Amino acid sequence: MSKYLSISAAFAWLFVCSVQADLTIVQRVEGTAQNGEVTVKIKGDKERIEAPSQPTRIIDGKTGQMTDLMNDRKSYVRISAAQIKAAAESMNLNADKNSGGSKLTPTGKKETINGYETEEYSYATPQFKASFWVAPKYPGAADILKQMQAPIAGAWKPSNMGMPDYTDFKGLPMKTVITVGANEVVTTIVSVKQDSVSPSEFEIPKEYQPLKQPIQSSDANPSSSPTP
Repeated sequence: MSKYLSISAAFAWLFVCSVQADLTIVQRVEGTAQNGEVTVKIKGDKERIEAPSQPTRIIDGKTGQMTDLMNDRKSYVRISAAQIKAAAESMNLNADKNSGGSKLTPTGKKETINGYETEEYSYATPQFKASFWVAPKYPGAADILKQMQAPIAGAWKPSNMGMPDYTDFKGLPMKTVITVGANEVVTTIVSVKQDSVSPSEFEIPKEYQPLKQPIQSSDANPSSSPTP
């Protein structure tokens, strides 16, 4: 699976009501690299991403720092915003080059997903093609998208990766399909809840120890993310 597909999928999985409310989004992911449910928890400018057979990822929107929790080893790795930026630049992830002036274009197709009527929007760049099934009448969609933007500023901003920004959508993207060559990843929202999320969800457990091995620029690569 190409690096670009992995990175694009990572941001697609983050697409999903009040701005003050905490959010828990469950998404079903089907594709070459991974199958299963991904849970995204958001509290202010912090985000926690849990996916099968992947480290638990915590993103701090203020610092741009990312922390991966290796739960099986009770260890963790911190990756700075500078490392993420360097990794992106090493793979030529430049928004102007990748997007090629692309924009969301309505196809006229409609589909009901989880009880909501959605409209398909296509998006294509020289590197990948995407299809977003957007629910314009999803309750609080605009606020949800604004909140989704908060933790992923700076190096994590979707437009930096050639993807649309969340605020570009006129509703909630219920299903996202990213295609690179013959590889495809489909992400579908299962649920969005406004239950309170404990601040401890975004902290490193006390018993976890820092991983001593050096982190190369490739390790900071967002393609390793199960999402965001």
